[in-house]
Amino acid sequence: MTPNATRRQLSALAELAIEDLYEADPQLADLLLEEHRYQSRTLNLLAASSPADPSTAIAGGVSFPVVTAEGYPGRRFHSGAENVDALENLAVERAKRVFSARHANVQPHSGSSANLAVAFSVLNPGDTILGLHLDSGGHLTHGAPASITGKYFRTAHYGLDTSGRIDLEQVRAQALQHRPRLIICGASAYPRRIDFAAFREIADESGALLLADISHIAGLVIAGEHPSPIDIADFTTTSTYKQLRGPRGGLILLGERGSDAGFGPVPGDAGQTWSRKIDKSVFPGTQGTPSFSNIAAKCIAFEKANGPAFSSWVRKVVHDANLLAKHFSASGLGLLTSGTDTHLLVVDLRDNLGISGYVAEKALERCGCLTNRNRVPDDHRSAYVASGLRIGTNHLAARKLSDNDVLNCADTIVRILMNIRATSDTSYELDRRITDEAVAVISAVCARNPLQTL
Repeated sequence: MTPNATRRQLSALAELAIEDLYEADPQLADLLLEEHRYQSRTLNLLAASSPADPSTAIAGGVSFPVVTAEGYPGRRFHSGAENVDALENLAVERAKRVFSARHANVQPHSGSSANLAVAFSVLNPGDTILGLHLDSGGHLTHGAPASITGKYFRTAHYGLDTSGRIDLEQVRAQALQHRPRLIICGASAYPRRIDFAAFREIADESGALLLADISHIAGLVIAGEHPSPIDIADFTTTSTYKQLRGPRGGLILLGERGSDAGFGPVPGDAGQTWSRKIDKSVFPGTQGTPSFSNIAAKCIAFEKANGPAFSSWVRKVVHDANLLAKHFSASGLGLLTSGTDTHLLVVDLRDNLGISGYVAEKALERCGCLTNRNRVPDDHRSAYVASGLRIGTNHLAARKLSDNDVLNCADTIVRILMNIRATSDTSYELDRRITDEAVAVISAVCARNPLQTL
């Protein structure tokens, strides 16, 4: 079929879907449109997502959502899998190429699912995980008590030094004391580069396997703005929506560690290889039928991430984050580590403002700016309230703002935070004039600079 014929047929499918949606459920259709409008006029500074291109949405919405075919290409448990086999193979090859990996599993439904699949492939109940403490920027699946990883496995944690950096001496001491089976390096609210090579040395010294969770920095790794762990760690996991501009989903990658014949053998597990063991842990171990719509959307996200436009966007992400960090610091806001190497920064609201993360988040949201509360080291507040504010620039960079516009937004954020009068950890007052002026600035910036596709 020619490209033009394919385009016409896909356009007809999309038009039919839109008409059916409005006929079948106009209430939902209005809600979808209102959310699109909301995103268009809102300054999204959430660090845990990135803007997906329309092509990603259409790839995930046509044909593949109705397919059920458990297993892997060539080894399905259902018929009619020829096209989804080709799809999954294509997604795997693209993931391997963009990350320079040797093996990829594209089936995980999320980054958390990917982490659990790795954990349950290498650990037995009661084995020990060593991960970054949640208050120091770690993730729930890195052994937090609220997570299944904190319930089925023994957990130990490392934290930050006095400068707010990961304390590698503490990592080593904890590893030698607890002898974990698995060390996890990676974070969800840590603004500096992670020294994967140092973690590798500690893992080797303590006899542990190493998992690198790059959910927040996958785009930086692809673009060369952050060192890659692919050939350093035993396993690498990521989400596909946080910085890959793809759908909600996860990914597991293996690099060159192990033999050329296939990542094995697994110690004490004759006949197994790590790649085979990981795949079995995803299916049938922790998941059933893959979401082929998600795999289709991942597929185009991997392809776009392999291009120059993606790398240019990532460089803008880092540039904008540094602009914000410098302006915030100069304005008197306290930042963890006094800056950032990545796409995110964490404001410690205890330093000068004394307000909670909850109050800061809600006041900014009221003015059209999205951020999220976050716990900080030695935080006396609950996770629901928190004492920090996490800010990211993935969406901001996609608007391609000038430096002046970025600084104007930063100044507006500072003005909002400096004028909040907290009446409790969950309530506040903010002068109506400040609110109106902030809304006007943010609305104008968003209107002048719409989100750009790759």
